[in-house]
Amino acid sequence: MAIGVFGLSVGLALGGVVLLGVLGFVLQRSVDGEAFRTADAVALLAAEDALPDPLPVAGGQVRVQVIDSQGRVRAASIDADRLVPMVRPERLEPHRRQRLSVSGERAGLAGPVRVVTVPAGTATDPLTVLVAKSMTDVRHSTRVVGSILLISFPLLVAVLAAVAWRVVGATLRPVESLRRGAEEITGRGGPDRLPVPASHDEVHRLAVTLNGMLDRLDSARRRQRAFLADAAHELRSPVTNIRTELEVARRLGDRTDWAAVTENLLADTERLGRLVNDLLLLARLDESGTGQDGDGSGTGAGSSVSGGAGSSGGAGSSGGAGSSGVGPVELGELLTAVAARYPSPPVHVSPPDEPLWIVGHPDELRRVLTNLVDNAVRHARTRVVLAAVPDGAYHLVTVADDGPGIPAADRDRVFDRFTRLDDARARDAGGAGLGLSIVRELVRRAGGTISLADAEPGLRVLLRLPPLPTDDRSN
Repeated sequence: MAIGVFGLSVGLALGGVVLLGVLGFVLQRSVDGEAFRTADAVALLAAEDALPDPLPVAGGQVRVQVIDSQGRVRAASIDADRLVPMVRPERLEPHRRQRLSVSGERAGLAGPVRVVTVPAGTATDPLTVLVAKSMTDVRHSTRVVGSILLISFPLLVAVLAAVAWRVVGATLRPVESLRRGAEEITGRGGPDRLPVPASHDEVHRLAVTLNGMLDRLDSARRRQRAFLADAAHELRSPVTNIRTELEVARRLGDRTDWAAVTENLLADTERLGRLVNDLLLLARLDESGTGQDGDGSGTGAGSSVSGGAGSSGGAGSSGGAGSSGVGPVELGELLTAVAARYPSPPVHVSPPDEPLWIVGHPDELRRVLTNLVDNAVRHARTRVVLAAVPDGAYHLVTVADDGPGIPAADRDRVFDRFTRLDDARARDAGGAGLGLSIVRELVRRAGGTISLADAEPGLRVLLRLPPLPTDDRSN
């Protein structure tokens, strides 16, 4: 604020100096103009050899002399000196119009005097017309304006400083409210929202944007806490099973069926390993920026659910994303390779009529289809059909089963991590509920989308993937 007032003061001071300079220059030019007009009129009379004596002039602040080349006064106005020229002869330049400043005593006027010279007469009798005008009025006008500026300048600066203080204060008041609100949020002393000013200006839009950011951060914190709680619960279950198996085996001693215990422990260990791998994969996808859903939640998609949506089990459930480089993948070959892992029935492949090329990580795309087919096989009654067809700007892959399906109201909810629609289902059979979550994140990584629809009967998974550009295909 002080810097602004100081800058304003400097600007006004410079403006005042420039104003005084321009005013003095304009007034002086006006005096010179009037003197030249008078001199030109007298020069015409001299050229016609019709100089009156005394020379007629208007106003008491004007003196006129006509002098010859020897510096003798040939004619003068009524108040002008008839013996001594107003300008010393050595300062005159013959045949040139001049502007000179002389003392008032030499011209018989008060204060500084402005003298203009105009050549006149004939070639045989050259003359020079001198016209003197007093600069007293000009100096007086300049002093008056300067006095007015000196008086009004401090008042103007004070008024502008007061106005600027009020305006800047009113402008920054909402910003201060935002600062206090942020301080309260940081100290957990208030609601997780900033006050929104009533004015619809930049500060209002800033407050709305910051509140949206706070909502997203709060939602992310809640999802993170829920995710940690669910992950801890899922990890605790196999660990508890392993501990229970070992405690029972130790109490039974020689009566322990170690073959059965070993088998159970291996099953729990495999389940624990799959869960850890799935969690690590989701964490890597979130860190790389792909774990963002439509509303920016980043919760991922899907879980092991009854009716074709499900766990991360099956081949390819372990391992990380991006285990191989991005490259072209032909959908027909990919569907055939995935279906070869399953008996024919129930899995049937409907190959595309022509090669359908997409671009992506082959291992990730194979994992996507493997998880989808695993879930479909788990819940199908008699058949699972894989197909791929062109679909506008995408290539459409469908995985359809004739199982019980998923109610329409739950088709969005199954895309949440750790979601199980069948809570009574055995965990070993269905997994941790991360399958479709991983699938959707990998599909997004490939630039595609995934959705669920009715198969009449059963469920159809619709997987849309961007095709390989034509130029890349030709290369």
